[in-house]
Parts: sequence; structure tokens; C-alpha cells
Amino acid sequence: MSLSATVLIGYGLAATLGTSAVAILVLLLAAGGDATVAPPYAYIGRVLGFTLWQALLSTALSLLAAIPMTRALARQAQFPGRLLLVRLCALPMVMPTIVGIFGVVAVYGGSGYLALAAQAVGLDWKPRLYGLGGILIAHVFFNLPLAIRLLLPAFASVPAESWRLAAQLGMGSRDIFRIIEIPLLRQQVPGIAIIIFMLCFTTFAVALTLGGGPRATTLEVAIYQALRFDFDLRLGAMLAFLQIVFCAGGAWAVWRTGRQMVLGTSARLVAYRYDGRTRGARLADFGVIILGAIFLVLPILALVQKGLIGMIAAASVASLLRAGLISLGLGLAGGLTATLIGYLIAQARQRAVSLGRKRGAMLLGLAGRLGLFVSPMVIGTGIFLAASGHIDLYRMAAAGVILLSAVMALPFVMGVLEPALEVAAERHDRLCAALGLIGWNRFCHIDWPTLRRPIATALALSSVIAMGDLGAIALFGNQDMVNLTLLLYSQLGAYRLDGAASTALILLALALAFYWTIERVVGGRELH
Repeated sequence: MSLSATVLIGYGLAATLGTSAVAILVLLLAAGGDATVAPPYAYIGRVLGFTLWQALLSTALSLLAAIPMTRALARQAQFPGRLLLVRLCALPMVMPTIVGIFGVVAVYGGSGYLALAAQAVGLDWKPRLYGLGGILIAHVFFNLPLAIRLLLPAFASVPAESWRLAAQLGMGSRDIFRIIEIPLLRQQVPGIAIIIFMLCFTTFAVALTLGGGPRATTLEVAIYQALRFDFDLRLGAMLAFLQIVFCAGGAWAVWRTGRQMVLGTSARLVAYRYDGRTRGARLADFGVIILGAIFLVLPILALVQKGLIGMIAAASVASLLRAGLISLGLGLAGGLTATLIGYLIAQARQRAVSLGRKRGAMLLGLAGRLGLFVSPMVIGTGIFLAASGHIDLYRMAAAGVILLSAVMALPFVMGVLEPALEVAAERHDRLCAALGLIGWNRFCHIDWPTLRRPIATALALSSVIAMGDLGAIALFGNQDMVNLTLLLYSQLGAYRLDGAASTALILLALALAFYWTIERVVGGRELH
């Protein structure tokens, strides 16, 4: 396959994704409801208002916690356990959302660690997790580590000479923050804030599980309810259009920031900083680090502890084994699909950038991030409507899950591959053009050795995301296709918490092993 053919395929896939999204929305509008009935504008306004409010609060809290913790990790570059803590920040990124939610419930729920601690000291108090508070806690748990992982490389990019010069000039911690770190944060924080806001704006599993009622309904949950329970296609399409408008604006804002958010780089810092050597600075930094570590570690410890205890009440070995195999199969298929599509679109986008076609590159980037601003429920329901009467959806349910989970994982694949392709193009394009290396020969001899590690990261990340995705399996799943995610959700819905704890622990262990194995096998031993 020539390079031009690869680029053409990338353009074709991007055009297909965009056209399919528009066609699905038009199909929903045409198929749903009585056009003479006025839409419930009050309900739509309330849902939109809550969605915006919780996303803004979640973003603000995540960044307010991430900035001091990242600064503390940057100033204290060497202490026992630092590398382990930085690696721990990657765990919520690969942890299935429903598993993280269970950990949050195990700590902050009515019978969680906080309630037990209050009871132990004689207080008759139980935390109220369900509602806005629970959504915020879960969002901060997932997005705080993401913000730290994105901010740490920015702090690492400050030259060591800057810190030596600051020490020679006698600059204190406040002066360094004002002169060096604030300009750095002004460059990085807006793009990170928009990404976190979009993730919280399109939240589904968190709001569905911890929302606690109509007052805490987000757009994604409202779309799910309108399509899955009420079958009000017109209302679902209207809500989906609102979601697209806001999230497309967010995607455009990310594009305008012009900064790549590299998910696959190491966060190990080497520059020595002199402003964190005083006793007061050390106490402040380690206090922040300890508080952040407790917040991140407690749900994981609770999950492990309750999961081990709940093994007695776990589902049968046969059902767990079957659900686990289905999870692995669907996850790997979804990850391969997302990685292949993402690579082709990212390659086409890089070609557009090299030719100076900024608008084309922007459209390709937006198409690759379709899953951030188009509801998976809308896509899935559109597939149902389009296939109705033509395809046996019961027999093709696996294909629907794979396709939908691949679209949801595609933005993360693009986030890993786009920066890698940009660096590879800067290093090798002129040399390959001079040597006449194109197509398959270039991929085998140049691109694969260079891009093997980011491709492995993209495949591992997208496979784990697809394996833990709740939306796709909730829409297409049936009694013959129950994976661990759907089994866990059904156990939580039936209040079988002991069995749910064991299922969550198994799913987490399987996801981590799956991620590590893919990185090791595809990325090669040099990755570690």
C-alpha cells in the first residue's frame, strides 16, 4: 500500500465517521415523535444547566488539586516511592470506569470507610454520596491523575539552567511561582481544562451510577433514558445536537490552543530544583503529596479489600470465566479497530499538516475525536434504526459493541499517535523522500521501529477502554453476551455488593494484565 493510498483511506474514514454521525442524527429526528408536540424546553434547560455546572465544578476541582500536587512532585524530584506514585497516576486512565466508581462508593458511600470511621468515634453521620457530590468526587478521582500526568512533562520542560539562575539570584518560592511557573501554567492549563471539561460534560457511567435521581441528570444520561426507556427519538436527537454543539466548541478550543497533550511520555524529572530544599517547603510539599496519594489510593485499597472478602459471594466460576473471555475478546477487537482507524486518520492529518492544509488537518482531528462530542447512545440507536428489518441485531450484537467502543476509544488513540507521527515526520520525511522509501517499505523499515512504542500504548489503552466501556455493552448486550462490565453493573443494580466487589477486583486485575501484556508484546522489551 502506498503512502498516498494510506492517506486516502484516512480521509475516507474521517469522512465516513462525520457523515455517519450527521446521518444518524437526521434519522433520529425523522423517525421520532410527533412534530406537533412542543419539546420539553424546561426539562432540556435543566439537564443542560446541570451538565454544564457539574462539568465546570469537576474541572475546577481537578485542576485546583492537580496544580499544587504537580508542583510538589516537581520540587521534590527524589524521594522513596515517587516513581510508584507517578505510575499510580496512570491507573485511573486504564481502570474501567465502573470499577473506579465502586472504589469511590466503598470509601464515600453510606457503608464506606468514612461512615465506618465516623461510627468508630461515636458520630451518627453518613456521607451523602449520590447526587452532585458523588459525581464530583468520582470525576476528581479520574481526572486529577490525568491532569498531573499532563502537567508533569510541562514542568520537566523548564531547563535546569533556569533553576540554577533562580537560585543564584536568590529567588524565593513565591518569586519562582510568579515568574516561572505561572507563565508555564498559562500555556498548559487552558488546553488541559478543556479536555477535562469535555470528559466530564459527556460523562455517562459516573452520572448514571452516582446521579441519584432526576436532579442530577446529565445530557448523556438523558439521551440514554430518552432512547432506551422512553424511545423518544426526537428528544434524544435534540439533546444530542446540544451535546455536539458544546463539545464541538470544546474540540475547536483545544485545536486553537495548538498544544499536543502527550499521554505516552515518561513523567520522570531530572532537573534539580533549589526552591524546595527548606524545611517549610518540604513540609508543605509532602503534606500535599500525602493528601493526594491518600485520595487516590484509598478507593483502590477499598476495592482490593472488599473484593478479596467478597470472593465467597462471587458469581460462579463458569459465569466469571465466560464474562472474562467475552471482555477480552470485545476489548481486543475494539482496541485493534480503534488503533487502525486512528493510525490512518492521524497519518492523513499529518500529511495535511505537511502540505499546509490547516483546515483539512482540523477536520481530520475533529473526526478522530468524534467520540468526545457525539453520544454513543445516539450512534448505537442510529445503528439500530438503520439496521432494523435488514440485519439480525441479536446475532450482530458483538459487531455493534466493537464498533461503538472503538469510536469511544478513538480520541485517546489520536492523543497518543498524533504527537508521535509529528515527531517521526520531522525526523524522517526528507530522508525517506530522498531515498524513495514509500508505502509498505517505509512502514516496515522506518515507521514501525519508530512508532512501535506509541502504537503499543495506543492499542493497550484503547483495548482496556473498550473492555471496560459500559455504554456500548449496555445498549447492545444480551443474555448471551454478558461481559464483566455488564455483570458488575447488574450486581450493583441488584445491591449484591459483595459479589460486585469481587467482580470489580477481577475486572481491574484483568484490565491491568491486559494493558501490560499488550504493551510488552507489541511494544517490545525495550518499552520497559
